[in-house]
Amino acid sequence: MNSLISRFRGYLLALAILAGAGVLAVFLVSLAPEPERRELPPQIPFVQSAHVTAGAGPIPVYGAGTVRPSAEIDVTPQVSGRVVWVNPSFHSGGRVEADETLFRIEEADYLYRLREAMADFEDRKVGLLEAQELAAVARTEYEQYSGRQLESGSTVEQASPLVLREPQLKAAQAALKREEARVAEARLALSRTKVKAPFDGYVREESVGIGQFLTVGQAIGRLFAADSVEVVVPLSDANTALIPDLWSLQAGDSKHQVAARVTARYGDQRYTWDGHVDRAEASLDKQTRTIDVIVRVPEPFSTGAPVNAAPHSDNGPPLLVGKFVEVEIRGIAPESYFRVPRLALQSGNEIWTIRDDQTISIVPVQILQRGDAEIYVTGALKDGQAVVIGGIQFATEGMQVRSGTD
Repeated sequence: MNSLISRFRGYLLALAILAGAGVLAVFLVSLAPEPERRELPPQIPFVQSAHVTAGAGPIPVYGAGTVRPSAEIDVTPQVSGRVVWVNPSFHSGGRVEADETLFRIEEADYLYRLREAMADFEDRKVGLLEAQELAAVARTEYEQYSGRQLESGSTVEQASPLVLREPQLKAAQAALKREEARVAEARLALSRTKVKAPFDGYVREESVGIGQFLTVGQAIGRLFAADSVEVVVPLSDANTALIPDLWSLQAGDSKHQVAARVTARYGDQRYTWDGHVDRAEASLDKQTRTIDVIVRVPEPFSTGAPVNAAPHSDNGPPLLVGKFVEVEIRGIAPESYFRVPRLALQSGNEIWTIRDDQTISIVPVQILQRGDAEIYVTGALKDGQAVVIGGIQFATEGMQVRSGTD
């Protein structure tokens, strides 16, 4: 009995403690300061924006390619013989001028042949004079004979060519011409002992030395022209369509040219050279299905103009053969087009424009050209119109946004 009473008292004490704790908690909560109420941020997304610019003037056509010589040849002798002299400039990287002698072949044998041919020529000249004299005598004798026959009333027979020595005279004339040709051939062979550069150029490679015996047609070096270089620029048909009168251009035509600019990096600086579109290949590349447009750069080995920097006091680099370069071609100039930041182009060739009431309008565009920072398009755009360049990945027509210019 006493244990039940003790247990009952324990329960009452526990309940009393719990009740007191609850009352204390309510009292403390009532004393706590009321939390500050804040309005929820709006659910309208924020986007980065930029502006459309109305285009004016030609649209640039961008491409890239590798510099190659406009002309390159193998250096080969046309006569055989031993090399007796080599031009100090005829070494890899050397500069040579047009008609400058690159090396000489021993000329003694060819000089002897020329003298022999000249002696035979003089001998044939004497033979021709003798044949002419004999032919004149034969005709005089025939004319005297014909006169006597006519005086006696006899019939005069026509003299044969042999009697008049006409074949002998023609043979002597032909022999003289043959010897004259031999003299000219010997002179030509003698002149070919001096191997000369056909144009101003640079030596790409050479393998000739004094004392070396060369044979006809043996390649001993390569030269490439210094007056101009070419850049083969592969372009899509859409880009080639932006080059004015491309398919009517004639190679080497100096009157009808499409301007181009070639840019190459040298160290931490970029340099440019002026050029022009020379022609386009009349077939597609089998692998890339692109059209090769040939850009010609005159005077490539002069110093290029530095980009975004004052000209250096020292000489800049030439446009080196084999250098990978960027090319900008002066394209057509449409009556109406727009320049839009490249980040504004969405999938499906769409631009998300921002109306004055801060709602989205989806505008389809036709792309004329893609640059590194901007694109050239036509479509229902306006000069100075705001467009979305970031902040959202999806948009719908009439969607409410908040914008800020990037």
